[in-house]
Amino acid sequence: MKIKEIVSALERFAPLPLQDGFDNAGLQVGLTEAEATGALLCLDVTEAVVDEAVMLGYNLIISHHPLIFKGYKSIIGRDYIERCVLKAIKNDIVIYSAHTNLDNAPGGVNYKIAEKIGLKNVRILDPKEEYLLKFVTFVPDAQADRVRKALFEAGCGCIGNYDSCSYNLEGEGTFRAQRGTSPFCGEIGELHKESEVRIETILPAFKKAAVIKALLATHPYEEPAFDFYPLKNTWTQVGSGVVGELEEPEAELDFLKRIKKTFEVGCLRHTRLSGRLIQKVALCGGAGAFLLPKAVSADADVFITGEVKYHDYFNYENDILVAEMGHYESEQYTKEIFYSIIQEMFPELEVQITRVNTNPIKYL
Repeated sequence: MKIKEIVSALERFAPLPLQDGFDNAGLQVGLTEAEATGALLCLDVTEAVVDEAVMLGYNLIISHHPLIFKGYKSIIGRDYIERCVLKAIKNDIVIYSAHTNLDNAPGGVNYKIAEKIGLKNVRILDPKEEYLLKFVTFVPDAQADRVRKALFEAGCGCIGNYDSCSYNLEGEGTFRAQRGTSPFCGEIGELHKESEVRIETILPAFKKAAVIKALLATHPYEEPAFDFYPLKNTWTQVGSGVVGELEEPEAELDFLKRIKKTFEVGCLRHTRLSGRLIQKVALCGGAGAFLLPKAVSADADVFITGEVKYHDYFNYENDILVAEMGHYESEQYTKEIFYSIIQEMFPELEVQITRVNTNPIKYL
């Protein structure tokens, strides 16, 4: 299979429009028309990781953290990023990254952390807002089912764990076809009345173009009428962090020891222990301290993340147990998400998780 097919599978799971504004997820280096010889999975792209791909004979590296964040006016090997780019191009290696789009996606990074901890009833801690549109169109009765089906296949009609959601209202449309038209029904120059169905449904804003394309391909009219309305609704399946519950409550110290062991944390930093039991757990991989107010509002007993600022330990110590496990440690199992997606879609492709520990922070 071609590399672009693998990229498409990753982007179906974690669409690029879900990434945060500061991010640079997606294709970093290389051409995706090439046939894939193998995929190496990592958290960070370093020179050692590129060397490993060369040794294995793989021409695709998939990382969580983008190799390139800022713009470069020249690539001459001044730092490890430039050296990685040069080495990848020299060896015909494609580098692709899924970062905050994978953080925000259903089943993404934070869901993997929750799975490792053993949380149940996992849901988004801070859902995205203003990411949804309402779509309305008007279709002749006889063609309504066909158009509805096309809209659903293009990405409309998903609400929570339900799909194919729509509201349909029967009514009567009018139009007069002018010269130069080829009306589906009615005569040129005559006012025509047609029994129609008003179809209302919902979609993520980034699927707007695909939905218009599907509508125009299946709607019988030359000039179908349709409207998009921005919604203030929260998109509860997409967003930052997650919250869930343990099957049984645990003592604070026992819980922290289990986290330290499960994520192989060199130094687990936390606020003072207060004797509370831990059952509701909020978390966010990487630099997630910005979600502390959300975790407190959710009545979580503990908030776990990769990085916490010094003063946050003061600000929240009376509200919630805060635990900082390290950025790399919190996101290290992201590689397993990549592995599962690729193995399911392309079982014949050789895939390996890097043996390089790319954590730049060492513990004495």
